[in-house]
Amino acid sequence: MEPQTCDIALVGGGLAGGLAALALARSRPDLVVRVIEGGEAAGGNHRWSWFASDLSPAGTALMDAFPQARWEEGYDVAFPARTRHLPTPYRSLASPDFAAALRAALPRGTLLTGRQAAALDGASVTLADGTRIAARTVIDARGFAPTPHLAGGWQVFMGRTLRCEHPHGLTRPTIMDARVEQLGGYRFVYVLPLGEHELFVEDTYYQDAPLLDQAALAARLDAYAAERSWAGEIVAEETGVLPVVTAGDFAAWQAQHRIKGVAVIGARGGFVHPLTSYTLPFAVETALAIAAQADLAGERLAPLLEERARRHWQATRFYRLLGTMLFGAAEPQHRWRVFARFYGLPVPLIERFYAGRSTLADQARILCGRPPVPIGRAVRALAASQPPLKAAA
Repeated sequence: MEPQTCDIALVGGGLAGGLAALALARSRPDLVVRVIEGGEAAGGNHRWSWFASDLSPAGTALMDAFPQARWEEGYDVAFPARTRHLPTPYRSLASPDFAAALRAALPRGTLLTGRQAAALDGASVTLADGTRIAARTVIDARGFAPTPHLAGGWQVFMGRTLRCEHPHGLTRPTIMDARVEQLGGYRFVYVLPLGEHELFVEDTYYQDAPLLDQAALAARLDAYAAERSWAGEIVAEETGVLPVVTAGDFAAWQAQHRIKGVAVIGARGGFVHPLTSYTLPFAVETALAIAAQADLAGERLAPLLEERARRHWQATRFYRLLGTMLFGAAEPQHRWRVFARFYGLPVPLIERFYAGRSTLADQARILCGRPPVPIGRAVRALAASQPPLKAAA
């Protein structure tokens, strides 16, 4: 048997893999860890945002390793029939800052970027160039892949970082501006003031198909900025297509990705908020859990993380039910009403919702009262089969 190259090999240097590597470096610096990332830098081309209330104290301490935009005064939402300021502190992290902080925090040689993994097994990772990295524990942290085993809709977006010619005058985020034209699904614009002259502006859609018309979204972002006299230079741009999971056979989903002795984390492992597509709070807690079990071989760690994912699936059933009603019962041009009603609820309930910790009382409060979708359509949606989360043809 050839000697091990490392103790733990993490395949995928995105959010889940990067956070796991950081948590291991902090709590177990004696271990040799390798992060194998196909891109030129960890983190890809993304911006992650979260509420301060999403994280435990240990999770907050882990994220404090990264430079992040912070708005202690909270954020705003805006709908045709309601605007509201909410006081929950808000955070945001850009992938270049994530990559730079990881590079600085991890021991030299931990990050292997520009290296594609061709095959995984319980004891090694084989790269596209034939190199074999032997490891005591292999963890698959690659991203979500379309699947016939899960059903639902999609969250599609384009975001831009804009450097304005003049001060934009904003002091806090607007995480949902749904006063824009509703086009084939729930649409909102997301705005983060990153500096006196800098903004991040994203056009987002909850829609039935994973279709992203980049030219159309770019034109709509241009129009949104022009209406507000935000003239300037586009310094970065990103797009994304994320699953909104409403149903599925989770056991079959796990079997689809299972490789004997290989642990699976991140969106690929099912650690995602079904309705918001958020992964950060769950990636943080999974990273801390891996660090706490860092001595386990893959054959023992893999079933532990599978069971953790099953518990997460069970705990998030309520959000899948809401997603079913959103996509199946609300007409696309009126889906905004669901969110407008939600944002009239108490702040602690909204915080627990985003963190995936809604209580039974929260669930009852969300469902009670006059529903934002017709009762008959809601009942039919719950009984109907739902489209699988497959890639667009």
